[in-house]
Amino acid sequence: MTVKFPSTLAAALALAAALAGCSGYGQPAASASGAAAAPSPSPAQPAPAAECNAQPAQFAVGQNSTASVMESARARSGAKMARILRPGQMITKEFDAQRLNLEVDGNGRILAVRCG
Repeated sequence: MTVKFPSTLAAALALAAALAGCSGYGQPAASASGAAAAPSPSPAQPAPAAECNAQPAQFAVGQNSTASVMESARARSGAKMARILRPGQMITKEFDAQRLNLEVDGNGRILAVRCG
């Protein structure tokens, strides 16, 4: 008597076998004695990311929101990233201490600079 598997079950078993073969990928190889290799010492704790400070970027208020003005404001503020907020634009509301927001008018002139 021959048992036939449905094609979906066969595909699921093949996928499980493929994933099981990758389960040890990236793990340290065992030493010649069969014991696992000793873990390497952990690197020093990375320095915490600098938080945004909008005060040094206030120079941008009144200027056009060009890429160079935006990058200069971001660099001076110490922010990791910057974004332009246009009138009526939908934006995310989560606070990000590493982000600089440049609020502009309909003509692209910067009205306010703030972190978040």
